[in-house]
Amino acid sequence: MSTKAIYGHLACFVAYAIFGVNIIICKDLTSSNLISPIGLYSIRAICAAAIFWIISIFTPKEKVDKKDFIKLLAASVTGFLLPQLSFLMAIPITTPMNCSIITATQPIYTMFIAAWALKEPITAKKAGGVALSFAGILFLIFNSVQSGGSGETHPMGIVLMIVNSIVFALYLGLFKPLIAKYSVVTYLKWIFLFATAMSLPVSADEIISIDFKAIPTDFIWELAYLIIFATVISYFLIPIGQRNIRPTLVSMYSYFQPLIATGLSIALGVETLGWQKIAAAIMVFTGVILVSRSRSASQK
Repeated sequence: MSTKAIYGHLACFVAYAIFGVNIIICKDLTSSNLISPIGLYSIRAICAAAIFWIISIFTPKEKVDKKDFIKLLAASVTGFLLPQLSFLMAIPITTPMNCSIITATQPIYTMFIAAWALKEPITAKKAGGVALSFAGILFLIFNSVQSGGSGETHPMGIVLMIVNSIVFALYLGLFKPLIAKYSVVTYLKWIFLFATAMSLPVSADEIISIDFKAIPTDFIWELAYLIIFATVISYFLIPIGQRNIRPTLVSMYSYFQPLIATGLSIALGVETLGWQKIAAAIMVFTGVILVSRSRSASQK
């Protein structure tokens, strides 16, 4: 495995590990009803845009081709606006089990989109790896269900999570050439600027009226995690992964989110480590290895 590929794998693992913890954080944030989903989304976009534009002051200047602005807008919509807004709207009305099941379909969508857009071949090894990891996640989820589980899933929650998975799969499958063209900072400062511009017309009044002094300290810390880790750091790492490994492989790291959530539950004493969880983890990791060793478009 090349050094670039190692960097890509590490970037994706850390990013999706952050997303795994973020599921728990966002469940608490949205359930508190202190700030609406669109308000949380806008705060993420505004803060991330400000951070990346400030960073860009200290990095080499890079001119963006005029024809690429529409592509950056499309990347902002598919990479941040629609997936993150749909996620924040779905998480209060979706159980963790159903959320994990639907999210686990993302690599399947990405595999077909990359085959169409980037001419990445769907080999038997790649398809088998995706299927094996998907089976491992389903095995983990269904063996983690306990009778009398808390929460119910509203049909709209399922629809929103399907939108989340399909749209982010489009982002992973379509925009690798654009990401490779510009530095990560240049790319992200425009992504989040467009995201801010699209959200402010419907969220400005709410954001202005928020009394942050009256918000509990725990909520502030969770909001800080959402902004710094689940937005700035994770979205900085994902393009690094997209540059160095294939789209299907990037999306397969979404399979680690339920594993991270399960690991946290075990660490907190909520769940115990059984053979089912070990078997599921082995299936997921084996599937990722199979996809990483499958033939790429450049090897055709």
